[in-house]
Amino acid sequence: MKLIVGLGNPGLFYSGSRHNIGFQVVKRLAKTEKIALKKEKGILALTAKFKLRDEFILLALPLTFMNLSGDAVKSLIRKYKIDLKDLLIVCDDLDLAFGRFKMRKAGSSAGHKGVSSIINSLGKDEFNRLRIGIGRPKGRIAPAEFVLKHFDRKELQVLPAVIEEAQNSCRCWVVEGIDKCMNIFNRSDNAKGVKA
Repeated sequence: MKLIVGLGNPGLFYSGSRHNIGFQVVKRLAKTEKIALKKEKGILALTAKFKLRDEFILLALPLTFMNLSGDAVKSLIRKYKIDLKDLLIVCDDLDLAFGRFKMRKAGSSAGHKGVSSIINSLGKDEFNRLRIGIGRPKGRIAPAEFVLKHFDRKELQVLPAVIEEAQNSCRCWVVEGIDKCMNIFNRSDNAKGVKA
């Protein structure tokens, strides 16, 4: 079984914010597969399962806040006995231009609170992640404030295409593996829509 976790903050207040783009990708996957994300007993996450080719996939949205994402991920890994090579974290990235993607096999959190929480909870950084660019704030707005704001009008015009491409990259990861996905989605020409 493979586990795909979208990172974000629960609740209507945070819905649609830049920091919640991981949630949006996993929700899109669930919608495409016509499955419902539901609260799982004993787990701080909404989950749903489906099959892609011959592989069983578990989707998850932590119900913890971003900086406690590791609690939900660790409990899912324990319950389903997921190998870290079969874990994909989908999250936002300030250091990538809006609409750019980057897949990685391992590495530091790069300052992302959710990824940092997962690394701390698991005691390892050897898990896959799909980083989706949200760009850096312009002017004097602090990054912590920027990530909690909604996308602007120009970004919203192309956001559906960004979400769709991110969904495709998750499917590629399941079927083709991380190395092939890195070759496809980490190209410099895969930027979608507006520039940050």
